[in-house]
Amino acid sequence: MTPPRTVPAPPADSLNTPAMRRVLASSFIGSLIEYYDFLLYATAAAIVFNKIFFTGMGPGLAAFASFGTLAAGYAARPLGGAIFGHFGDRLGRENVLVISMLTMGIATCVIGLLPTTAQIGAAAPVLLILLRVLQGLAVGGEWGGAMLIGLEHAPGGKRGFAASFANLGGPAGAVLATLAVSACTLLPDDRFLSWGWRIPFLVSVLLVMVGLVVRLKVAETPLFQDLHAKAETRRIPLVEVLTRYPRNLILGILAGTSVYTLAGIVTVWAVSYVVDAGADKTGVLNAKAAGAALMIPVVIISARLSDRLGRRPVMLAGVAAAAAAAFPILWLVETGTVWGFAGAVILAQALQGVIFGPFGAFTAELFPTRVRYTGASLAYQSASTFGAGFAPAVAAALVVAGGGLALLGGVWILAFGVAAAAILLTREGRTQDLTTMK
Repeated sequence: MTPPRTVPAPPADSLNTPAMRRVLASSFIGSLIEYYDFLLYATAAAIVFNKIFFTGMGPGLAAFASFGTLAAGYAARPLGGAIFGHFGDRLGRENVLVISMLTMGIATCVIGLLPTTAQIGAAAPVLLILLRVLQGLAVGGEWGGAMLIGLEHAPGGKRGFAASFANLGGPAGAVLATLAVSACTLLPDDRFLSWGWRIPFLVSVLLVMVGLVVRLKVAETPLFQDLHAKAETRRIPLVEVLTRYPRNLILGILAGTSVYTLAGIVTVWAVSYVVDAGADKTGVLNAKAAGAALMIPVVIISARLSDRLGRRPVMLAGVAAAAAAAFPILWLVETGTVWGFAGAVILAQALQGVIFGPFGAFTAELFPTRVRYTGASLAYQSASTFGAGFAPAVAAALVVAGGGLALLGGVWILAFGVAAAAILLTREGRTQDLTTMK
């Protein structure tokens, strides 16, 4: 009788175990769903909301108002990070993530049911802003927890790669959201603006149900369990971050603002710019989806490189390249064509992925376990607010005011210069022992 074949156990530092595969799947799928919902709004703000919620304005002012509601959601993200981070640092990562996903799903579904300004008047944009703020609160709590689920389960030498699964959810969610809207733009314009745009928002209900099934099967992180077992008297996490780690928080925000400035200009404002210039909506959205899809392998590669070379060298390389590409990317956008936009967004999102890959681990390694959820969330979400949240509105304002793309390119390069300085001022986190970090 042939003896049963024995399968060698994976090495102690492997991510290829059943438990770690569940952890990484939870981190990725939960983040994908949250960012599908959140970025779906960004796409709709660029091509729909200025026409149905901000009527009676010129095209430039309507775009600015629409991007203003987009910014409201980003402004709420740091508050969401502080609120969800507080309970995540006190009660655990996993339970808080279930609440953030439910909150996002409800807000997104209600947006898909919201009457337009023509139907209920000024109440429509007011309700839209409130729902966008609720989305911001939810996604503000999601990323930090999803990232820590991967990072705090992973062996030390694989932390960067494990943390990147939460970041992979961003471009994957962008692909899904963009393709969903793109498919709906195949409808005649009157039907798309009447009801077609609502379909991707309502589909969110099904995605959230899938995400909850996956998320409820994951255990709490070992680092948090060890901390909880010590039953130490702890201060309020937000207070401790602001009083003991203000320098780390500020440097994390400044480092991340660059990558989100890039995202806000190219994947939101530029979409509106080229569509208003006459480019085909469906082609533009498909190009945007292609850029986001390309970003996924770049994030994986840069995260793995950061586990070998360090977070700082990889991020600095991405920052330098993105600053050098500012004017070439904007010149491609200025063509007002689908192919020009495609070249711009594919290049921009590839460069974004270089910085984005190590960024989860970079922010997490700035803070100890007892305040890591709060600290990392505040750094990441504040960066998203200053960058992606306000960049589209600033870009639209500069163009409306006559500043043109030259001034916009200058602002872009300045943001990356500040980010480079911030990264250089941080300590390399790849080799830190998170169990002894104070």
